[in-house]
Amino acid sequence: MWVLLSRHLRVWLLLAVGAPLLAWLLGKIGDAVERRRGPNTFSKLTRAGRRYLERRTRGPLRRHEQPDPERLAR
Repeated sequence: MWVLLSRHLRVWLLLAVGAPLLAWLLGKIGDAVERRRGPNTFSKLTRAGRRYLERRTRGPLRRHEQPDPERLAR
């Protein structure tokens, strides 16, 4: 069935559904590791992966965050 979908629809589905779910999962894993062992390289990498995916997410599951006022002031 996956082959029957157009290329653009497959990309949209990955970005609209897959990326937010993977970002959520990376966030949960990073939080759990940080709770157990404190901040470390692995927890920082999972959080960076979550932020990367959240920036590239489209569709209904995208998180709409308010811009950081400190960043706007610079």
